[in-house]
Amino acid sequence: MGKKVYQPGEAYQYPLLIKKLLVNPMINTPNQEIVYRDKLRYTYKDMYARVHRLASGLAKLGVKHGDTVCIFEFDSHRYLECFFAVPMMGAIMHTMNWRLSPEQIIYTMNHAEDDVVLINAEFLPLLEAVWDHLKTVKKVVVLTDDKTIPETKIPIDIEYEDMLKDASPEFDFQDFDENTQATIFYTTGTTGLPKGVYFSHRQLVLHSLSEAITMGSYESIGRFRSNDIYMPLTPMFHAHAWGVPWTATLLGVKQVYPGKYEPEMLLKLILGEKVTFSHCVPTIIHMLVTSPVAKQVDLSNWKVIIGGAALPRGLAKAAMDLGIEIYVAYGMSETCPAVTIANLKQHMLDWDDEKKLDVLIKAGVPFALCEVELMDPMGQFLPHDGETTGELVLRTPALTMSYFKDAEQTKALWRDGWLHTGDVAFIDEEGYVQITDRLKDVIKTGGEWISSLDLENLTSQHEAVSESAAIGVPDEKWGERPVVIAVLKPEYKGKVSSDDLVQFMKKCSDEGKIPKYGIPDRFEFVDEIPKTSVGKINKIALREKFK
Repeated sequence: MGKKVYQPGEAYQYPLLIKKLLVNPMINTPNQEIVYRDKLRYTYKDMYARVHRLASGLAKLGVKHGDTVCIFEFDSHRYLECFFAVPMMGAIMHTMNWRLSPEQIIYTMNHAEDDVVLINAEFLPLLEAVWDHLKTVKKVVVLTDDKTIPETKIPIDIEYEDMLKDASPEFDFQDFDENTQATIFYTTGTTGLPKGVYFSHRQLVLHSLSEAITMGSYESIGRFRSNDIYMPLTPMFHAHAWGVPWTATLLGVKQVYPGKYEPEMLLKLILGEKVTFSHCVPTIIHMLVTSPVAKQVDLSNWKVIIGGAALPRGLAKAAMDLGIEIYVAYGMSETCPAVTIANLKQHMLDWDDEKKLDVLIKAGVPFALCEVELMDPMGQFLPHDGETTGELVLRTPALTMSYFKDAEQTKALWRDGWLHTGDVAFIDEEGYVQITDRLKDVIKTGGEWISSLDLENLTSQHEAVSESAAIGVPDEKWGERPVVIAVLKPEYKGKVSSDDLVQFMKKCSDEGKIPKYGIPDRFEFVDEIPKTSVGKINKIALREKFK
């Protein structure tokens, strides 16, 4: 691909390419820090040079425009470099969820037609187990912290740092069509084959701009600005870490990458590096706020966006009591992902904490350049009255255009020009979206719908409950009845019974918080609630166990 030659008077058609996100930070904050655990710190200028070396090294391995590079890695500076170098050279970055089963790893790598694999040395046993079933992989690069490569049957081509050391410090990142595919990753359903979603340079740049505007420009809580210190707590393989690494780089903020998620290291980095902004699923914040250390340290400068699953009010209150500024965002793999956020409007900023919580745990208002509506099964739009529920449908520039090589599933995703989320929601008069359930998780009893999220939210407010999940189980008379599975706090084990919690929910019903038919028939106590590979409650496993 040669450079375009411009004729006199011919304007430059500015393409929205990921490389353009590096222009401003290299002017504004070239000496800003990027930190990896307690092992490495360098500057944006260093990162920029390493992005060039990474592209040069991959090109030397044979990677060319349109090839797919698969990445098995913890959250690191190396992953950030891949976020830029791989798509900037016109290749496609496949972020691998290394928590998938071996069968799913084989399927996704073959389906994506991966050409080159960049893999952390710790994951080599995973790759070794599936190696003989991979059809397209030609080269393997190992990523290490200390250049130690364990023995493996996999033919290793080069170690990451050696590749960068031997590569040219200058790579000619050329312009190309902004609609060129930049990334692919796979949804993590608990049944059926994973579905591939993919995004173009144009979509990712627009999502980064929309995220920067929505999270930083409004007079609200949790603003993400150039003086923040960012550390992701959502794996970078999961929906681009919500796109925030690109947004953070665009803003030139200090970035901290924790590697493997270990509570002690996470808290050490949050405190030592003075982290001010993170995002995670509820299970991560639950792990941190229930840690004894959390009560002994100051977390009052930490802003945390929760997504991936509903944030129970009780957990939000526990985080708020520790001084954490916590609020919700909503999105899906198919949406790049972020589409709504629980920004408080200006007139809400003086409300007391309890009233603010009512808003902060909602899915929130739409991001810039995002349209949200409710639709009934007949395809009719529904009112935004805070009561009427329907399926949430979306339009933004950053929605996956289809499932990768799956026309049949795409027909269910896109209908009438709207992306159908499969989530049941209402939208109130202020424009805030509240997800009430997944269509597949709604508990249908006697012709009425009960929101499993409402039940989980109320249960979380009982002083004895650490975590909960609500499911519907078959019932001969009613079709389904609600059952709540709960993890009790250690000090309450053996002291609180199922009937105690049923009585608590009856009180909630008397207060008008749920209808009488929504009171669970029973509570089941477990030591741990099963989760999917991205930390969501595995309700399919729970329904199977407690049916």
